[in-house]
Amino acid sequence: MTDNRRCIIMMIAAMAAFTANDACMKAATATVPLFQAIFVRGLMTTTVLGALAYATGALRFRFGHADGAAIALRTIGEIAATVSFLLALRQMPLANLSAIMQSLPLAVTLAAALLFGERVGWRRVTGIVAGVGGVLMIIRPGTEGFDRWSILGLVSVCCVVLRDMATRKLSRATPSTTVAFMAAASVAVMAAVVVPFEGWKPLTLHEFGLVALAAAFLIAGYLTVVSATRAGDVAVVAPFRYTALLFAIVLGWAMFDTLPDSWTLAGSAIVVLSGVYAFYRERQRARHDATSAAE
Repeated sequence: MTDNRRCIIMMIAAMAAFTANDACMKAATATVPLFQAIFVRGLMTTTVLGALAYATGALRFRFGHADGAAIALRTIGEIAATVSFLLALRQMPLANLSAIMQSLPLAVTLAAALLFGERVGWRRVTGIVAGVGGVLMIIRPGTEGFDRWSILGLVSVCCVVLRDMATRKLSRATPSTTVAFMAAASVAVMAAVVVPFEGWKPLTLHEFGLVALAAAFLIAGYLTVVSATRAGDVAVVAPFRYTALLFAIVLGWAMFDTLPDSWTLAGSAIVVLSGVYAFYRERQRARHDATSAAE
């Protein structure tokens, strides 16, 4: 099996795991206070990631000033993204929120151009504009379907962009496992601070099982997505991130008896096609740059 084929399978598995985590958290927070669920999941995730990082010798906490600042900014983005996403997830259909999140690659491309001066040609700008149009079709401002939860979904996208932009500033000397561990620990600590104000309830076996499954899926998603992006051609593997939307539609129907309407499906198709086109143009540009350098 080629590296690309293996990494495509790993990417699809990662998206299935991340979406299953979302579905478990949505089911759990129907009866469990939100920050209690975040804390319990975070405690489990931090314990496992910390043990893995320690066992592999990747748990290091000495960073340069620039890396320390980037990690701090990344942590802020991670906490804000987690809270805004889960607040929206409790109230929105899983597939609708997942569709909004599929605009993330386009938003990252735009942010990289604005913040880092990365070159973005008119074709990719057209793709970004089309993607924004797709998101507007999903949230439909001015209609009954547009509410503060839709806005929170967009806020979550912006927070993930902040996290990803900060990640780009990290040096290669900073272990990714340590960064993930610190992010998970920070989210758990934040939730622990809020829990006394929101309240705590004894978990039933069913509720505990849902949160534990969410933690397991989150860890599995992290490990598989790292494997998927290390060996394969990013431009080939990355578009398979959009399989998350298919998993969200299936799980939303199976677990919550919800299906996206025609406007959401149409908007999702535009967002996905725009994102795939952006990845294609990125690959074309990389090939052109490599050819020019060889000459």
